[in-house]
Parts: sequence; C-alpha cells; structure tokens
Amino acid sequence: MIIEDMMVRDVHTLAPDSTLEEAIELMAKEKIRHVPVIDVNRKVVGIVTDRDIKEFSPSPFQTENREKLFQTKVLDMMTTPVITGHPLDFVEEVAVIFMEEQIGCLPIVSEDQLVGMITETDILHTLIQLTGATQPGSQIEVKVPNKQGMLYEVAGIIRKNHSNIHSVLVYPYKQDESYKILVFRVQTMNPMSVIDDLREEGHEVLWPNLPTNPL
Repeated sequence: MIIEDMMVRDVHTLAPDSTLEEAIELMAKEKIRHVPVIDVNRKVVGIVTDRDIKEFSPSPFQTENREKLFQTKVLDMMTTPVITGHPLDFVEEVAVIFMEEQIGCLPIVSEDQLVGMITETDILHTLIQLTGATQPGSQIEVKVPNKQGMLYEVAGIIRKNHSNIHSVLVYPYKQDESYKILVFRVQTMNPMSVIDDLREEGHEVLWPNLPTNPL
C-alpha cells in the first residue's frame, strides 16, 4: 500500500505569523496534536506539536506577560526542518521512518507543496489492516527451512483445505537463521484440518500449539 491511499488530504495548517493563541484554538477545536506550518505557496516550513504548545504556553499561575506570550508567533516555536514523505512512498518504508526518527506525524509533499499528512495512529491502523487482524479467522505460525519455495508450498496446503488467506507475514527464526517463520491469517475459526495436513507434510506448526493427537 502507498501513502496516497491512506493519507489525510484535508490538512489543518498554520502560517508562520500565526500566534500561539491561534494554534491552541485550532488544536482544541479539531482535536489534533500536530499542525504543519506552510507559507503562501503551501511549502512546509515547520511543524507545531502539542509539546510545543505546552512549552510556550504561560503557566496557570503566571500573571505577568500572559497576553504577550499568547501572541508568540508560530515562527518562533515551530520545529524546523521538517521530515516529509511523498504520496508514492510505501507504508512499510514510512513506518521505518516513524520508528527511526521517533516522530508523531509526517507531512506528505508533492512538487514542494503539502498534499496530505499521516500520523503514527494512521500507520498503526493501516498495518493492523494489512495483517488481517481485524478479520474473523485464525492465525497459524509455521517454522520452515529458509529456502526458496517454502511459502508457495505451505500456502498450497492451506489452499487445498479451501481456507482463504487474509495475510502472510515472514520473519526470521531467532534461534537458527537457517529457518524462518511464516505467519498466516486464514479465514477459518477451526484450523485443525489445516494444521493436521501441515504436520502430515512434515511442517512444524508453532501456533496454535496443539497436541499432535488431541483426545
């Protein structure tokens, strides 16, 4: 999936000469925590977060200069430069950026103009959808040799059981790099026949961890 398919297009923004008071009102009204700052050409020049708001807002016990602080310009409190993404970036690649840069949102830019935005919540929601975790069904984890054709072989056994595959994940087996783990999300609430066939073909099923011959 690419970012263009999941990004929010109607992005609330601020201008560099907007004030702290305007930023507070916008965030409270729209219930958002990140606001891109753009110039007259819609170029992203900074970003303001709820953390910035807390840092620059006057203390409830502060009596002097309160109004002056509320008139602080966004230009003086925004974070810059801003990490941005492109509409054709893959979701998985952007998720890595969120993790490595420890950011909470990513403005999406095309031809040097803001065209959308995604947040860490958007990324998490999309990745959950991609795994099929929201679909009714069962999860099956199979340990296989780390060689060509294993995914095709195991998927074929599942197909013979007329079970639809919602998603497939592959990750290394930590104890031995000569193996890998295949994680299938299948459209069945009773995976026993699939598990029996997998074991019959010599595959090690890690989950569900059911006895070979249940009573």
